[in-house]
Amino acid sequence: MPLITAPVVDPPDPGTPGGGGTPIPLPEVGNATAFYTDPTGTVWPLSQSSAGWFTLADGVSGLGAAAYTLTTDAQPRGGARLRHAQPQPRTIIWPLYVYGGNHLQYLERWRALATAFTRTLRRGRDKRRTPGTLTIVRPDGTSRSVKVFYQAGFEGQGKAGSGIISDAVALALWCEDPYWTDSEAVTVHRETGALVDFLDPYPSVSSSQVLGETVVDNPGDAVVWPEWTITGPASLITFTNETTGEAFALDPEAVGHGPLATGEQVTVRTDPGQVRLQDGTPDGVNWSGALNWPEAVLWGLEPGENLVTFQLDGSGPGSAVDLTFHARHETA
Repeated sequence: MPLITAPVVDPPDPGTPGGGGTPIPLPEVGNATAFYTDPTGTVWPLSQSSAGWFTLADGVSGLGAAAYTLTTDAQPRGGARLRHAQPQPRTIIWPLYVYGGNHLQYLERWRALATAFTRTLRRGRDKRRTPGTLTIVRPDGTSRSVKVFYQAGFEGQGKAGSGIISDAVALALWCEDPYWTDSEAVTVHRETGALVDFLDPYPSVSSSQVLGETVVDNPGDAVVWPEWTITGPASLITFTNETTGEAFALDPEAVGHGPLATGEQVTVRTDPGQVRLQDGTPDGVNWSGALNWPEAVLWGLEPGENLVTFQLDGSGPGSAVDLTFHARHETA
């Protein structure tokens, strides 16, 4: 991997771009501020010079559209036909300038930042590595984020005079998912309407099965994988994406539970696939066996409008479905 170096600069005044949290011009983005959240949840401002470091905007790269690997089939009459496009992980280069009023202050800041980024490579109690989050905030307050792992770059310039009260790094941040996600979630809520007496005031029927069809708009550039929360009562849950023809059903009887009682909740995650009965414990009870395998498809939402059907057999007062997702985008 080639060595990426950053220029030596003087820290800006608080009133200049990059100082005091003022938006700075980022390549492929425009004026924006940036934050990094490490695996412990600590937030590190990246465009606020008063913190003791700031972004060298001229060296930032990797914020544009994702790269793709194309699978093609040769055609008998020449040329080829695209069969599949696979988005690839992205690498973001993010230069930082770190400084202090004296050597010890600079060293404290340098070490703290190094730990904040490299912590993404350490395994936690669950034996997994937790990524950090890089967030780009626009002047209007909207923001997009991407999960990052430290790859390389926190070495300093290695030049005479550097590393005493200041130095620059060019972080290489690896993103297993190349898409940027909206910080604000999209939510859809549906619940059973009020049931009516069959004979009062005249013969009438209220549905105990269908919460309804609805159009769910995915405003992003890529498929999103939503999370569902189902609130009982319900004896059989079926969710269908009429746009793609994919569906899955959840049968509480299949795990020996019986119908969901009023107020009981099941959470279904589609990526990675996970079904949990919420019983008050942190992880809940594994209900993957309640899905109608092998026909079940934990489907995603295509970009644009998706016609979706929520069906709860045995529904009643309090029955509800909540769908939540964060739109995914090609660029920051």
